[in-house]
Amino acid sequence: MRRCFSVSPAPSIYFSLTTFETSDRFHTPESTIHLWTGKSAKMCCKGFLKVIMFVFNGVIFLAGAAILAVGIWVAVDRVSLLGFLEHIEDAPPELAGVANIGYLLIGVGVFLTLVGFLGCCGAVKESKCMLLSFFTIVLVIFLVEVAAAVVLFVFEPLVQKVLDEIEGKVAKSIEDNYGSLESFTSVWNSTMNELKCCGYTNYTDFMGSHFVNSTSLYPVTCCTNSSGPCNELAAKTDIVVGCFQALVNLVEDNAILLAGVALGIAALEIAAMVVSMILYKNVGK
Repeated sequence: MRRCFSVSPAPSIYFSLTTFETSDRFHTPESTIHLWTGKSAKMCCKGFLKVIMFVFNGVIFLAGAAILAVGIWVAVDRVSLLGFLEHIEDAPPELAGVANIGYLLIGVGVFLTLVGFLGCCGAVKESKCMLLSFFTIVLVIFLVEVAAAVVLFVFEPLVQKVLDEIEGKVAKSIEDNYGSLESFTSVWNSTMNELKCCGYTNYTDFMGSHFVNSTSLYPVTCCTNSSGPCNELAAKTDIVVGCFQALVNLVEDNAILLAGVALGIAALEIAAMVVSMILYKNVGK
């Protein structure tokens, strides 16, 4: 009995010491906490990037859907909205293309919707193919935007020349169609009321038109300061700016806002490319 009692505790003590040493050597509390903290931080960072990617592409998807809806509306209502362009004789190809702006908006809307879908699904499903496709598309868009800005800056004199050619043709179309074609007259009246302008250049665009010849009056928007009939004397006295100049003034007045929006879009595109590449590199890790 003594021999069994004295020998039996030894293996138990030895096993406990061995277990304690092994645990102390390979699984110290400090190393365990450090390993858990590193994995947790990495998972939180990855999840945060996925949320950013999803939100950003969700905005792109909704914007694409909105542009698509506007494009469909413009394409359906193009006769009344852009009717005056169809009556400009010998219009340059650049101006004739404006009549198809509805189809352009539809294409842009579908494209943005597809980009947003790729980005959202790529982030949620961690698909390398989708993330790489999204990165490539955004990169192409960014390069096209930069190229367009450079072209507009370099070829500004050419753009001004085209606008000068359009001026004479638009004035001729007003003389021929204003007051005789209801759709053309309605579009111009809406434009002048919205921009608070008179004609394309000024009141002289309406000289010789059916409206002036039949009434001896000018559109009421050409006489903002006169209480009486808007005749030639009143229109000449008020000197209301043309719609083209009014549009230029509107753009210049909001130049800072437009520049801020352009820079913001560029920054978002760059951030989207960076995030998509980080997620692409960490897929499966």
